[in-house]
Amino acid sequence: MEKLKEFFKRDRFATGAGAELVLVEPGHAIARMKIEARHHNAIGTAQGGAIFTLADFAFAAAVNSRGHVAVAINCSITFMKAGADGLLTAEAREETHTPKLGAVTVRVTDEAGDVVAIFQGLSYQKKEPFPVL
Repeated sequence: MEKLKEFFKRDRFATGAGAELVLVEPGHAIARMKIEARHHNAIGTAQGGAIFTLADFAFAAAVNSRGHVAVAINCSITFMKAGADGLLTAEAREETHTPKLGAVTVRVTDEAGDVVAIFQGLSYQKKEPFPVL
C-alpha cells in the first residue's frame, strides 16, 4: 500500500491544502490535515470545503485500494461542530463493497477525538486497473 500512498501525493488539490495520507489498506484509509489560518472561513473557523477536501481524500484512497479505479458517484457531509486550528484526522472505512459499488463512511475528528464531520460516499468501481496496484 506504500505505492498507493505515494500515488496520492499527486492529488495537487488535497496535498496543496495540506492533507497527508498516513494509512491505506483495503477499504480503509486515514488522512490528516493541520488546520491553520489559511483554512479559515470569514468567521475564523475551518472552512467547510477544507474539511470536505480532507474527508474526500481519505475516501478516494479507501475506495481505490482494491486494485481498480473507483470514482465517487455521490457524497454528502454533515458538520457536527466547528473545526478549530490544530490537527484534523479523517478515517474512511468501507461499510459495504460489491463488484461495482462501495459505501464508505468517513469520520473527521479533532485532536480531542471529537467528531467534527461525518462524510458518506458512494463509489463506482470501474473495470480499469488502478495504475500502481
